[in-house]
Amino acid sequence: MIETPYLLFLGDAPDQLAAKVAQGIKDWRPENSVGQFRMQGCGADLGLTDMTLAEAKAAGAKTLVIGVANRGGFISPEWRAVMVEALEMGYDIASGLHNLLRDEGELTAASQTHGGTLHDVRVPSVGYPIASGVKRSGKRVLAVGTDCSVGKMYTALAMDAEMNKRGMKSTFRATGQTGILITGHGVPLDAVIADFMAGSVEYLTPDNDADHWDHIEGQGSLFHASYSGVTMALIHGGQPDALILAHEPTRTHMRGLPDYSLPTLEQLRDMALPLAQVVNPACVVAGISVNTQHFSEDEALAYLAEVEARMGIPAVDPFRQGAGRLVDSLNTI
Repeated sequence: MIETPYLLFLGDAPDQLAAKVAQGIKDWRPENSVGQFRMQGCGADLGLTDMTLAEAKAAGAKTLVIGVANRGGFISPEWRAVMVEALEMGYDIASGLHNLLRDEGELTAASQTHGGTLHDVRVPSVGYPIASGVKRSGKRVLAVGTDCSVGKMYTALAMDAEMNKRGMKSTFRATGQTGILITGHGVPLDAVIADFMAGSVEYLTPDNDADHWDHIEGQGSLFHASYSGVTMALIHGGQPDALILAHEPTRTHMRGLPDYSLPTLEQLRDMALPLAQVVNPACVVAGISVNTQHFSEDEALAYLAEVEARMGIPAVDPFRQGAGRLVDSLNTI
């Protein structure tokens, strides 16, 4: 197990979105977040106390969590120097990067010398099966996005929290490094060999009670040239009974792909639903989750009202307003 509490490492993240791993932990497990560590040039700020390694250690931090999701998962020499110092001070280190901590010679040497543990959460720990496509009992809901990093995980976490508050049977199923660091378990889907990705999602969401809902953490986007594969695996392996469309309306292009514009919500619906119905003909689009963090309250309410009127299904910001109406939309499924 990864020891808590954490010091959240933001490094030299260029913007807030690059620190989405740390942001997710701060928002959903604030009790585990002692402070943040930022390097020169960091463009992200979680609103936590800026701390040195020594200050956080004195405040009780046990694990330095790499809270940055950079393109390609690269560990720079500057980052490595901070990590070595942390290990020398008695920290453990947890990371969800594709570049594994255990493959960095300086880090493994420091961990062996000083007794710290390196946690690579993006390493599959199970021999996953090839997907069978056999229908499973229980119910499943998946958020699919117009782009990456639009709020799919927040949507699932918020819906799960609302169901648990109501006393319903519900489980959040993590499929990425942030979700795994928040909950302590899950499938690191984008590190699973391609032939077994859909099977790993079947493994993650097994047969369950008829009234139990699995909230599957969404990944990527069907419209993203870099990361569409994980989305397909979630759709076919998850066999969702319901889809939630996720959108961030202020984007001018796909994240990391300046030559690609975002699809409309209608295009996302018309692409995702037929693919989901391949494995579950009864699947429906139940609601829309909109990330309105860059809107004022009035702007957010106006935008949501327009989307709901246009699409004919509930449109909410579940982090800002709560996920009650999205949960309500599943009651007839």
